[in-house]
Amino acid sequence: MQGDETIQTGNAAIDNEKGWFVGGSIPKALGIRHTYDVELKWSTHIAGEERAEWVTNETRTTVAILISGKYEVMFRQKSVSLTHQGDFVMWGTGSDHKGKALEDSTILTIRWPSIPKL
Repeated sequence: MQGDETIQTGNAAIDNEKGWFVGGSIPKALGIRHTYDVELKWSTHIAGEERAEWVTNETRTTVAILISGKYEVMFRQKSVSLTHQGDFVMWGTGSDHKGKALEDSTILTIRWPSIPKL
């Protein structure tokens, strides 16, 4: 990471905590990347990789944007396939979800607000 208090540069694929590179889980020492306003995650998934358990009790709004590959986001009531670069799915609080990579995929996830680590 390079930067000062108001301008920072980096690489989302490298400079992250479990994929998250902006948000409340980022150490305060990293400056403006630490915020409780929003969270940004860069994630890569190998074809066939699937989250086994549902994400439940979500209290944030989320948007997942496909950068490359093909990816399916499953909700209890329906599934959404992201198949073209830029395809996105957005969901609100209380939407249980999980995902599966249909091909090697890269996803940018944005959610807000950020919740402090307990």
